[in-house]
Amino acid sequence: MGFTRAELESFRDAVVPDLVGPGCRLLFVGINPGLWTAATGAHFARPGNRFYPALFRAGIITHPIAPSDGMSEADRAHLVERGVGITNLAPRATARADELTPEELRAGSERLASVVAEFRPLVVAVAGITAYRAAFGKRKARPGLQDETLDGTPLWVVPNPSGLNAHETVESLAAAYAEPARAAGILTAPTSPAR
Repeated sequence: MGFTRAELESFRDAVVPDLVGPGCRLLFVGINPGLWTAATGAHFARPGNRFYPALFRAGIITHPIAPSDGMSEADRAHLVERGVGITNLAPRATARADELTPEELRAGSERLASVVAEFRPLVVAVAGITAYRAAFGKRKARPGLQDETLDGTPLWVVPNPSGLNAHETVESLAAAYAEPARAAGILTAPTSPAR
């Protein structure tokens, strides 16, 4: 499936529903949906995004998921069964995350708190240090486990899987995502990466 620029633009400001089910153990938090995600209705769907390859490489999911044409119900069910949920700080779709206002990001921390209160994940992992700093007002935050919690839920900051974050690889993302997955009980011990 491909989209013209005009087709993608027609999805600007669309909202993509959260993918969170009962028994969520690890809630990944993106910055906001991209236009490709909005067009397909699947989080992290843009071709080349390394989110799902990193989840697979880390062993968080047990088979590859490639949602650039949309996500199958079987793949959605697999994520839920594995205890993985996905939401965003800001709900509206944009071409780039830097189109969001600082106010939208700050409101994102409140939005996230309500999602956490509803679904009670064991661990929250925000994908993107810059967005985390803006949303939570923590200018000096570093990647990894944070000192603060979100209503008692451990809060991690992990690298954003976007291709714009060019210094990260699937390997480095997998290593970073495995840490909160172990804390959430999805991964029990350091494992050999999936091949």
